[in-house]
Amino acid sequence: MTQPARLRPLAEIGASNVAPLVGVLFDIDDTVTLHGRIVPSAFAAMARAKAAGLVMVPVTGRPAGWVDHIARMWPVDGVVGENGGLWFHMGPGPDGVDILRRGFLQPELEREQNRARLAAVRADVLREVPGCGIASDQPYRELDLAVDFCEDVPPLGDAGIDAIVGVFDRHGATSKVSSIHVNGWFGAFDKLSGFARLAQELGVTSAPEAWAYIGDSANDAPMFAHFPVSVGVANVDAFLPRIPVWPRFRTAGEGGHGFAELIDRILVLRA
Repeated sequence: MTQPARLRPLAEIGASNVAPLVGVLFDIDDTVTLHGRIVPSAFAAMARAKAAGLVMVPVTGRPAGWVDHIARMWPVDGVVGENGGLWFHMGPGPDGVDILRRGFLQPELEREQNRARLAAVRADVLREVPGCGIASDQPYRELDLAVDFCEDVPPLGDAGIDAIVGVFDRHGATSKVSSIHVNGWFGAFDKLSGFARLAQELGVTSAPEAWAYIGDSANDAPMFAHFPVSVGVANVDAFLPRIPVWPRFRTAGEGGHGFAELIDRILVLRA
């Protein structure tokens, strides 16, 4: 696939790009965070954007347990987790008080059966790829297996990442590479399809021109390909060889600093 010669700087996003936006979709790890921590200016920007009327939706590879917390506690309208396999949001309960509403692409029995299949993948990847580990958030996952290659283990490098992907491929599982994990699952879903399900439940449009997306790694590729206002934080550079369709724009700052740049740019232009 032919890629553009460069990613365009954020300053080239204009008023015509942001005028149709109803919201911002965003990855979390190394997009809102940096080196494993939330960047304060990014969290503040998230709150400002929501207060300004933008619909804010994290779309992440993180597990159901994290998504539960984020949907309840962060200034967001809903969360897509496990790379599109589930989506949670707060909505009115029977007495009018908001409660957590949860959606899953696969019914409970299918999730249970797939977890049994992933146990075989887990055994093989630990045996065949020295130095990798199972992600510390694995106990909170419903649909996928997350293999750690640099979060809580020393970085494995490209050869180790490719070896992990190879194990998933051999078992017939789908796999995606994030900035910290290789996530794998059985079934057909990705971040984009999960967002479409959440948008339907929230009663908002999923039209591509209505959303900006910002991310940093290969599992963001479906989103980069779909949304005209697609943005990579500066650290996306390390993953460009693994991304079949690049984002159109790039921030100057890494991680959450870049996320805050995008929000500031959107809010200034909309003002």
